[in-house]
Amino acid sequence: MTADEGPVRVDSWIWSVRLTKTRSQAATAARGGHVKVNGERVKAAHSVKVGDEVRVRHAGRERIVVVKRLLRKRVGAPVAAEAYVDNSPPPPPVTEIPVVARRERGAGRPTKRDRRELDRLRETR
Repeated sequence: MTADEGPVRVDSWIWSVRLTKTRSQAATAARGGHVKVNGERVKAAHSVKVGDEVRVRHAGRERIVVVKRLLRKRVGAPVAAEAYVDNSPPPPPVTEIPVVARRERGAGRPTKRDRRELDRLRETR
């Protein structure tokens, strides 16, 4: 389950500790320059060791973690959380989705008056 001996690939470790959903997503992030180890951009095959700082930009958020334990295989969430120290900034607040004006099905094309009301509604936001 764990591999405290020997090197572990950074894409495999990112996937093992559940920072990405799949290993291919982790490898793609590394290939795209979204993974840094100790401040340097690295390829997917770069080895990580205990004490390294790993920065991953994924899903619109940057995660900053320090490696506490090396893992080769994907493990459960409680075990994965013990494998790193999370120094990430808090996630940005979720913005409310603006209300989209919808017309009833079959109501037909909006009239000039309807369009003006929709325009007034959109301008107030």
